Amino acid sequence: MERKLLCALIVGVLVASYVYSPHLHNFEEPWKLMFFSAQLRALQHLGTFTEFLGICNMMDLCSKFMSFNEVPPTSDENVTVTDTKFSNIPVRVFVPRRKAEEPRRAVFYIHGGGWASGSAALINYDMLSRKTAERLNAVVISTNYRLSPKYHFPIQFEDVYIALKWFLRENILEKYGVNPERVGVAGDSAGGNLAAAVAQQLLDDPDVKVKLKTQALIYPALQPLDLHSPSYRENSHMPVLSRSLMVRFWSEYFTTDRSLEEAMLSNQHVPVESSHLFRLVNWSSLLPEKFLKGHVYTNPTYGSSALAKKYPGFLDVRAAPLLADDSKLRGLPVTYVLTCQYDVLRDDGIMYVTRLQNAGVQVTHTHVEEGFHGALFFLELKISHRLTNQYLSWLSENL
Repeated sequence: MERKLLCALIVGVLVASYVYSPHLHNFEEPWKLMFFSAQLRALQHLGTFTEFLGICNMMDLCSKFMSFNEVPPTSDENVTVTDTKFSNIPVRVFVPRRKAEEPRRAVFYIHGGGWASGSAALINYDMLSRKTAERLNAVVISTNYRLSPKYHFPIQFEDVYIALKWFLRENILEKYGVNPERVGVAGDSAGGNLAAAVAQQLLDDPDVKVKLKTQALIYPALQPLDLHSPSYRENSHMPVLSRSLMVRFWSEYFTTDRSLEEAMLSNQHVPVESSHLFRLVNWSSLLPEKFLKGHVYTNPTYGSSALAKKYPGFLDVRAAPLLADDSKLRGLPVTYVLTCQYDVLRDDGIMYVTRLQNAGVQVTHTHVEEGFHGALFFLELKISHRLTNQYLSWLSENL
């Protein structure tokens, strides 16, 4: 009996030590967040172990586990939900049942997941799209795209762009009863990256006559050049998205060759011939003083030209929207950017806010001091509902 009690005590201590995280005491509902964080960490560790055994890629395992949270397209008394394809790209369409006196607004939403996991069918994305359609009486298109590690850049970008161009066709907008002057694009994390990228690409496309009215970027990933900004330094071991995991997402977006990941981890992957690009992501000049917090900017250490030639995607503006020049930024629509204090991607969003404002774009920046990456979709936490309401309120006023 005593031996059983001792074993139970040891197991309890081990579980508690795994769940407990001293980083999370300053958060609202810390124990809930610790529990969710421990689940994600366990999945990541399991993925690392299966990868070590040669069973499967960690990203594939994480994607498989996330797919268990997918739901079928289910209509209700407020919204009609259907799965279809836009030019062969799977999308989920949400159309309000409420009668519209005039053509509706529309949101084209792009899910996150590090370009490696997630889908429009995940319950969290389904619920957000449903809520958006109901509250705004708007049509919502939630798009899918092919994922890494099986597919690499620019496939994800191209899938999203093809689906968006299809939706913006005059006959398609008319079919769904959408006002072509009230269409916006939105996305979170990797989806925020894709939303920013396609919004830029549309500006140069002579085949697209419809102009986006808004873009909403929720804790977006916007550049992989400098992975040692203050937010990467301060939040390198924060829950949900650590620095090492974000670097893995970035590198897998371009290749399964782990040499790129190793170079990115040491922040020595940009070749000297691309040094001019650092001025576009120089956080020492683009971040407000309160986010610098005594951090000292040092000149970058350059990496292998051969690596950049082999995997040029990480220097491509379609993968790194912060690399767009000012002339491109000037043409972008009214913008909403949400950033979180405890997020490695915080500085990406803030730098984009600065550059957009300098280019004359109207920007609303919501910075959440108690926020962390993915906060919008932890539906069991109070912060999720606050951030969702802020995002939808902005859309309601600006779209």
